[in-house]
Amino acid sequence: MQQIIYFFQKFKYFLFFLLLEFIALFFTFNNLNFHKSKYVNSANRITGSLNASLSNFSEYIELKSKNELLSEENTKLRNQLEKNRLVPSKDSTITDSTKYRQKYTFTQAKIINNNYSKQFNFLTINKGKSADIGSEMAVINSLGIIGITENTSENYTRVQSILNKNSKINARLKGNSRYFGTLKWNSNDYNTVQLHDIPRQAPLKIGDTVETGGKSTIFPEGIPIGRISKINQGNTTNSELEVQLFNDMSNLRYVYIVKNLHKIEIQSLENISNE
Repeated sequence: MQQIIYFFQKFKYFLFFLLLEFIALFFTFNNLNFHKSKYVNSANRITGSLNASLSNFSEYIELKSKNELLSEENTKLRNQLEKNRLVPSKDSTITDSTKYRQKYTFTQAKIINNNYSKQFNFLTINKGKSADIGSEMAVINSLGIIGITENTSENYTRVQSILNKNSKINARLKGNSRYFGTLKWNSNDYNTVQLHDIPRQAPLKIGDTVETGGKSTIFPEGIPIGRISKINQGNTTNSELEVQLFNDMSNLRYVYIVKNLHKIEIQSLENISNE
């Protein structure tokens, strides 16, 4: 209490000056329209700027949950589109529901760890056996391919990235299903992969799109990969293409795991030995 009394005694003239200043400003802004309008406009401008900043900050905080919700909605939409996919029947007179056959399911997941600077890169996603995720399933996002699932635990899965020297994926030139090759990575640039074994007679030009070929039980056909950035034609009968990825592999967040519902059936048929 004595400290407070001492403070007022020490600064009584300064505090009295502030009081008089406040009274003067109060009468000025309340009696002179010009000064009042200036005060109101300045206050509104400051308040508006503050509210805008708070609104932007609030939207940024909510962005994570909005992205998760959007990814879940996209997953539902992909599954719904796949359920409604029309598979033509050889017998055009058949009109029942057997011509509508779902081949793939899509499960949304989030990447919790991502490597892209090594020779053998992997990702970790937050879905595992409890979400019916197994090995050798395609991992994609809205821009293109990411990798293939490898090892799974109850709640997590390790994914072999396309930026892995062991990765080999069937790919083709978009719009020309006659020319297929094998997509690999030479570990030089995380933005670029290589497409091997494309015949030299294939019509090629810089900027052509490369997509999955569909000649495996992992990736559906037609999933985008990237664009041709360089064409290497040596003395061999095949060309090697540099493919600029659509995905920025250093900046990934949400993905879809693609399950082929016909995989076991196809593999069982292909594994039957000739008698």
